[in-house]
Amino acid sequence: MKTAPTIIVQLIHIEGPLKGQIVELSDPIIKIGRHPSCQLRYPADLAIISREHATISREGNRFKLTDQSSNGTIVNGRRITEIFLKDGDVITVSEGGPKVSFLTQITDTPPPPQEKTSSPPVAEQPKISPPQPPPAPPAPKPPQKIKVPLIIQYGPTLRSFDDLPLKIGNHPSNDFIPDHPGILDLHAEIYYADEQYQIRDLTGRQLITKNNIPVDQGAVLQKNDVIAFSQSGPYFRFLGNGRLSEEDLSQEDHAPDGQASMHQPMEQANDDKNKSKPLSFFKKVFSKS
Repeated sequence: MKTAPTIIVQLIHIEGPLKGQIVELSDPIIKIGRHPSCQLRYPADLAIISREHATISREGNRFKLTDQSSNGTIVNGRRITEIFLKDGDVITVSEGGPKVSFLTQITDTPPPPQEKTSSPPVAEQPKISPPQPPPAPPAPKPPQKIKVPLIIQYGPTLRSFDDLPLKIGNHPSNDFIPDHPGILDLHAEIYYADEQYQIRDLTGRQLITKNNIPVDQGAVLQKNDVIAFSQSGPYFRFLGNGRLSEEDLSQEDHAPDGQASMHQPMEQANDDKNKSKPLSFFKKVFSKS
């Protein structure tokens, strides 16, 4: 019998006292409020949020948000009683309260097929051949237009794109224009090739790095990679499945060799600072704890 897939709910705090944090949950019912039993729990003194403010419950492969509060719950600017959520929806917990973006990720994928092994052939005398030069690396494939999703959280906003490649820069002809002094007119391109999200530097100055390594003309994006678009930012973390979230990295996050740098995952930096605190597999905290 086919079992239901495991779906991880990601709740990204984009405004409020928990801004910059991500909560990842797979519970069938997720409680939101100030009560200690809530998985998404706000400070006890944030009185505009009820103790049990709202719930997100899984129904099949969909998630329904139900308001249980006195001050209301808003989705994409509209007050709701209950609603089925979609990836990229912004939930405001109470009028004028914190904002959270909703995303999901299916984690159950079939394992790759294993190769069959056979008995080794009878050993033969090795033939000595002259050394051959190493093969030349394959030429990078030019980015081709393809329909795949990309969601970018920048500041308090979420931008959703349906097609790649995506041009990034300050010129109006670009698809995504971050308001940042470190961004040039034509800065970067995110594209999809070989079933992977990739990024390349269009500045010609090696300004863009992935985990502190220049991306040059192409680098594959993997989950938890930190991308710096220049030495002064902006910085983003790749969450997997075509999702980029802005990372708040200040100058204090620079560190000499041998220490956690600003381009390392924040979990590693926190672990270096306090190895007595184990890291949860599901919880990733962007801001400093």
